[in-house]
Amino acid sequence: MQLAGRILKRLGVFVVSLVGASVLIFVITQALPGDVAQTLLGTQATPDEVAQLRAQLGLDRPLIVQYLDWFGHVLVGDFGVSHLSGDSVISLLLPRLAVTMWLVGLSMVGSLLLAVPAGMVAALKRRSWQGVLVSASAQAGMAIPVFWGGILAVMVFAVWLRWLPANGYVPLSENPASWARHLVMPVVTLSVVQAAVLIRYVRTALVEVLNEDYYRTARAIGWRPMGALLRHGLRNAAISLVTVLGLQVSSVLVGAIVVESVFNLPGLGSLLLTAVAQRDLLVVQGTVMFLVLAVLVISALVDFSYVLIDPRQRAVQEGR
Repeated sequence: MQLAGRILKRLGVFVVSLVGASVLIFVITQALPGDVAQTLLGTQATPDEVAQLRAQLGLDRPLIVQYLDWFGHVLVGDFGVSHLSGDSVISLLLPRLAVTMWLVGLSMVGSLLLAVPAGMVAALKRRSWQGVLVSASAQAGMAIPVFWGGILAVMVFAVWLRWLPANGYVPLSENPASWARHLVMPVVTLSVVQAAVLIRYVRTALVEVLNEDYYRTARAIGWRPMGALLRHGLRNAAISLVTVLGLQVSSVLVGAIVVESVFNLPGLGSLLLTAVAQRDLLVVQGTVMFLVLAVLVISALVDFSYVLIDPRQRAVQEGR
């Protein structure tokens, strides 16, 4: 019963968050300057022609009616049709989704591969120069904007060394080697920036583990510091790390939008920026709403993952 109650509570939070996000998205996009009807007809169009097109597109209806119509279609998976191209928003999103998902997924994995070992060193060597160096490097990494890191990577590895392509994208199905070469710099750029944030949390969580009785017991029976931390510390620090990862998803998605612009990747970020520039409102609304849905789903999965990670959570859910 407790587990069912938790699921219902989480679903309630999901629905409220989804509705609240949809209202904000609709209001903000409506506040964007410009008129899509004027954009479609050009500057030479008369006011009557603009008004007629606005009526055809349904833009002359009250905003509450427009919102309810749009959100009602979103709930059934219909994000609308682009005013400029005439293509459905879903057909525009899906080809670009793979690019962004590869970028975000590989960057999250890369940030973990960097942050966990570095955080362990920072925790175990916190009173030595190695720990201080790792902590200082993490602080410096947090201060580096993603776009600046991307530009620096292009200058070094594409312009000076000529090791990697500066921009563009090749689908994995066409040429795996070229696909990997085009993604190396974007993934590394985003991974390093996110790892800088995660290192602090890994270090803090593991420092707490070092003061626990079970860690001291493991050391007393002969475990080496790193071995005891790997065997007994990481699992206990996993909840804090998973929580931070869930919170970082939105940050990674925002960073991906910036990185896609720097490296000219045909992902959701470039689609969103183009739609904003052209004031293609339904594409803007659909793209942002899709990203919000992704963040909410991942947050819900993170919440339920606590039960799998921590046996104490399972005991609570089972009523023991």
